Amino acid sequence: MRKQPRQARSRATVEAILTAGAQLLAEVGWLKVTTNRVAEIAGVSIGSLYQYFPDKAALVEAITRRHFDEILDVLREIDGCDLSLEARTERLVAGMIRIHGGNPRLHRVLLREAPASESLHATHALFEAEYLGRYDSFLARAAWRGADRGTAAQILSSAIAGVVHDAAERGTLHSADVRRELISVVLAYVRHRQ
Repeated sequence: MRKQPRQARSRATVEAILTAGAQLLAEVGWLKVTTNRVAEIAGVSIGSLYQYFPDKAALVEAITRRHFDEILDVLREIDGCDLSLEARTERLVAGMIRIHGGNPRLHRVLLREAPASESLHATHALFEAEYLGRYDSFLARAAWRGADRGTAAQILSSAIAGVVHDAAERGTLHSADVRRELISVVLAYVRHRQ
């Protein structure tokens, strides 16, 4: 992002651009997105868009960062609450379904079509460190007794992400059966090493 919005109006402009960019990415894919079209959908001038995003890649990086922040917010909230393992697991699964169920096409575009820049790699590395750290904390609070909690955090996060992404692809993400079974998988894995 070229500059950070400081005033409420500037933040609203950036939010409108990010929302329009995400909507357009989901509709037409990476190759067909143009900054002019994003500005038009957002209801802002192209000059306003360029104040914050120098090009399409910077806009997509900001959309990706927003997605990462949504995921981390779910994990932070769970990390900060004093609930049973079952209740934390239910919140975790519900949060991941909510985030990925709103716009599954967008996630496919971000994962498969958008090119990764050096800056995006750095953003992803920061996300990944906190992401795995939060899963590690989830396991620590569950009294994990496995040999390597870091590896277990990787396995658990990958299992949840895999099921959620696959269910989004298949159109079954909002199925009560998928939600129930994913909760069961997480609880079985964690309880196996308590």
